[in-house]
Amino acid sequence: MLRLRTLVIATSIVLAACSQGSNEGSQPAPASTAPAKPASAAAPVADANAANPFFAASTLPFQAPLFDKIKDSDYQPAIEKGMADQLAEWQKIADDSDAPTFENTYVALEKSGALLTRVLETFNGVTSANTDDTLQKVQEEEAPKLAAHMDALYLDGKLFDRVQKVYDARATLNLDPESLRLVEVTYRQFVHNGAKLSDADKAKLKALNQQESTLEAQFNNKLLAAAKDGALVVDDKAKLAGLSDEDIAAAAQAAKDRGLAGKWVIVLQNTTQQPALQSLSDRDTRKALFEASWNRAEKGNADDTRDIIEQLAQLRAQEAKLLGFPNYAAWTLQDQMAKTPEAAMGFMEKLAPAAVARAKQEAAEIQAQIDKDQAALHQPTFKLEPWDWQYYAEQVRKAKYDLDESQIKPYFELNNVLQNGVFYAANQLYGLTFKERHDIPVYNPDVRVFEVFDKDGKSLALWYCDYFKRDNKNGGAWMDNFVGQSKLLGTKPVIYNVANFTKPAAGQPALLSWDDVVTMFHEFGHALHGMFADEQYPTLSGTATARDFVEFPSQFNEHWASNSKVFANFAKNYQTGAPMPQPLVDKMQKAGKFNSGYAMTELVAAAMLDMNWHMLGADAPKQDTDKFEAASLKKDGVDLSYVPPRYRSSYFLHIWSNGYSAGYYAYLWTQMLADDAFVNFKEHGGLTAENGQRFRDMILSRGNTVELSKLYKDWRGQDPSIEPMLENRGLKDAPKK
Repeated sequence: MLRLRTLVIATSIVLAACSQGSNEGSQPAPASTAPAKPASAAAPVADANAANPFFAASTLPFQAPLFDKIKDSDYQPAIEKGMADQLAEWQKIADDSDAPTFENTYVALEKSGALLTRVLETFNGVTSANTDDTLQKVQEEEAPKLAAHMDALYLDGKLFDRVQKVYDARATLNLDPESLRLVEVTYRQFVHNGAKLSDADKAKLKALNQQESTLEAQFNNKLLAAAKDGALVVDDKAKLAGLSDEDIAAAAQAAKDRGLAGKWVIVLQNTTQQPALQSLSDRDTRKALFEASWNRAEKGNADDTRDIIEQLAQLRAQEAKLLGFPNYAAWTLQDQMAKTPEAAMGFMEKLAPAAVARAKQEAAEIQAQIDKDQAALHQPTFKLEPWDWQYYAEQVRKAKYDLDESQIKPYFELNNVLQNGVFYAANQLYGLTFKERHDIPVYNPDVRVFEVFDKDGKSLALWYCDYFKRDNKNGGAWMDNFVGQSKLLGTKPVIYNVANFTKPAAGQPALLSWDDVVTMFHEFGHALHGMFADEQYPTLSGTATARDFVEFPSQFNEHWASNSKVFANFAKNYQTGAPMPQPLVDKMQKAGKFNSGYAMTELVAAAMLDMNWHMLGADAPKQDTDKFEAASLKKDGVDLSYVPPRYRSSYFLHIWSNGYSAGYYAYLWTQMLADDAFVNFKEHGGLTAENGQRFRDMILSRGNTVELSKLYKDWRGQDPSIEPMLENRGLKDAPKK
């Protein structure tokens, strides 16, 4: 997943040099309805001196963050001063007595906000992956101020007048294609964010934006606390039967880290289903773990998020109406590939019946396995429940394919997957090489840093990876930039990937599930998109594209995990170095589409739920979260009792705090692009440097410099087809429900 900014508008010019961005305390203060003061009216901030490491560009390679010098107390003064500095820069552009030109308006905007960009890129990274009470407080305090700051840009009439005049004259300015694209994209951003509203409506929009930003920050922090507090504590080791020795040791370590010696803690992942459910043989433990996940943010305590999201849904609908749209989804999707919520829903409606039908077939097989197992134990059978699915699906997989997760994990040791899988594929396709750096400071000891070299040996980027779950880390997996690429600014990419894999006990190997392996390839696909950025302007650079395009390079990169050449290079036993035996490889391949109905149904259900929340009109009453969710799933025909949505509304981080509101469908849309694109690779020889170079030149290096539908068609030679997606996801021959 690509992280979208939690504190600022994702399409903002101020953070155009940042890539777009994820995620998941003490109980925050209630949101104020009073407008926050703009940066110019903020309390006095520290003088710009060497005491604050953000006040000057980093002296490290690639201007990497000075994590050995940065303190929690440095962020807020730097954010405040960064806003004040940029506000002055914007004012200078607006007050320029010279006639507006591309250089004195658009280029000047691109150059503004160096300090604010620098601090927020780092702040957003750390608050997502290594936060604490101090940073969470700063996050909540600064969110409405940053919203007001962006309104000071987009709602400034004098500034927009200059933007408008250059835009109107763009055909006569002899601009190069990227500069012309910048004019069009920037103008649309201004209009999209209210530049043409009346003064009275601008005031209303400012108030709505500040309320929303406050609530989003509160949601983020409540959810992080809910995930931590919701972890399952187990008192009896026997209740963990079925888990591997490594997983039990990790649970013991997690308990020890919380001061719970003699107990075991299963920490919660971001999704509804939890990895341990696949192995736990004790049904009561499975149910307890599932319910801990399902109810994490619905306990009626300080961690409960429901009132916040009900408010957010209303505020977003009101904002959309103010901007002239029937609902928030319509406002959001106007600059996406899908264009309208009706198109996005229509696309998903093509997937849902086949996915549900396949899931029902799978459920019948699983129920038969339950009946068989219970009969063998001379016990009464029971009805399949969501906490049973993963465990008994694994039993079915063993029966059908003679395959279980414990057989394959020893072949997926994390560092070997990274070096001989992820890096190897990047070398074969793009000629990249990697050298670990131990002289670059990091924000947590788990973090590793690599310098990335291009095929000509020149240094291309820095790449950080932070793979292990921590209580102070948001759930899920994501990519973002500490420094964005821009020829105008003279900056190269500093990129990070974050995940939440189970951290092994001391001295034990980090053995991954196949899903974890795919996640590594996915997030590195985002990283490649950022590394290969080759743009003049930060607004158009790298991953600064529409949501329903930006997940395309990452989902495409997943395909290389199962490519026979790449797989053979990394799937080796961590103890002996022996390759995975061919019979086991064959079993994995045969089981590749197993459980595809479940996987697609939980994803489609979540994406449709997101769209339904954001298709509410401004006149709709405040919703009851649980009732709305149940009605939504039923309306769309994805209300299978044993297949809950991948994210419940109350912990749907993507849509309430990560900029994917009315955009979670993008994961499905880009699966279509990725699967169609992989067909093109297979038709032209697969894993070759020639294919890689063409993909880099025509897709990965182009950022948002070309209309994205055209960008894809120019490379592919045709519009994307949904057929490869249906085939690859095991849905092509599924019966209709």
